[in-house]
Amino acid sequence: MRDTNLSRRTLLAGAAAVPLCGILSRRGSAAEFSYKLATGQDPTHPINLRAQQALDRIREATGGRLEIRLFPANQLGSDTDLLAQVRNGSVEFFNLATSILATYVPAASLPNTGFAFKDYDAVWSAMDGDLGTYVRGEIAKTPILTVSKVWDNGFRQITSSTREIRTPADLKGFKIRVPPAPMLTSLFKALDAGAAPINFNELYSALQTKVVEGQENPLAIIATTRLYEVQKSCSMTGHVWDGYWILGNKRAWQRLPQDLRDVVSRELDRSADDQRRDIVALSSSLRTTMSEKGITFVDVDREAFRDALGKTSFYKDWKAKYGDAAWGHLEAVSGKLA
Repeated sequence: MRDTNLSRRTLLAGAAAVPLCGILSRRGSAAEFSYKLATGQDPTHPINLRAQQALDRIREATGGRLEIRLFPANQLGSDTDLLAQVRNGSVEFFNLATSILATYVPAASLPNTGFAFKDYDAVWSAMDGDLGTYVRGEIAKTPILTVSKVWDNGFRQITSSTREIRTPADLKGFKIRVPPAPMLTSLFKALDAGAAPINFNELYSALQTKVVEGQENPLAIIATTRLYEVQKSCSMTGHVWDGYWILGNKRAWQRLPQDLRDVVSRELDRSADDQRRDIVALSSSLRTTMSEKGITFVDVDREAFRDALGKTSFYKDWKAKYGDAAWGHLEAVSGKLA
């Protein structure tokens, strides 16, 4: 993603362009297989820009045999709705954050363990290595599976419309929206914050009406959904790294001939690599962009937050839930956590 202009005109143009491309792409002839890919992200988010490129390449590489239409921005339902839809096959593919997938496949949130990764080198070593393989295997035990390598959601940061979050103590009693994800809810409760699980499509209004004081998301999400309009500060805690799996319904996946499956995974993997680079570049530029829009950025001591979390039962509790084998895959990259 090269253009970081976040004007309303840009957002509206993106919203119109993505579904239009899917609607008009094969007007002349019917595809042998016609599938849907649903996402929860704004049309201008790198997830959707790179996904659409992959879908265009898939259509071309398969000679039009496989047509996958993109439905961004929760057009087909909330994340929890769409997880049910991909499980029952009414949606064939769905892009979902690992943290939310954990409500169905608990091991999916292993990479979301608080302060587990210090940087992207550690993230990709884990997710393209043994930890990612382990998580993909756990997902494959259900009616869904992963059809590409993991995409990047980014390191999550805390925003607020009231107090600035500078130290762990500032979280005490802080009303913060978290996704309906056990790991994130647990992390903020451990730090004495008032964690409120709310679906993403309800987040902007919850902040606007002061149901919650703040929220936590990667910078690209904060920017593309204009959360800076209803928040005053952003604390660079980087408390959790989050990724996106593109999930497929197993029955729909198995209906595709092997050569088409190979094309889908190859092109989605290619776009995943592109999207990972996009997020790094975008996150760097968005700090400047959102500062100009009125957000105050606060640099914090991440080790102080990790130490505070380590003094609670957080790591011990999650290690007990996952078991020694799963936790070992995580600590092989993160170092000792509990």
